Amino acid sequence: MNITDIRVRKIDKEGKMKAVVSITIDDVFVVHDIKVIEGEKGLFITMPSKKSADGEFRDIAHPITPDTRTMLQDKILAAYDKVLKEG
Repeated sequence: MNITDIRVRKIDKEGKMKAVVSITIDDVFVVHDIKVIEGEKGLFITMPSKKSADGEFRDIAHPITPDTRTMLQDKILAAYDKVLKEG
């Protein structure tokens, strides 16, 4: 699996959500609405989710393995950092 494109939409409002990201996988599959969140221990990503009938939020799409999540997070946060540096 290759992440072939990352599009970062920076959020300028105050708050914990810093950006909304779309990724393209292998030039054939897109995942929208990945969020960059500022937490107590630094930045992390959350996958797209929707509210279920019981009021809980459930991921719509997510990595299966911890290694894949780490790879996604590292690439997305690097792209976010690049956007910040570009101004």
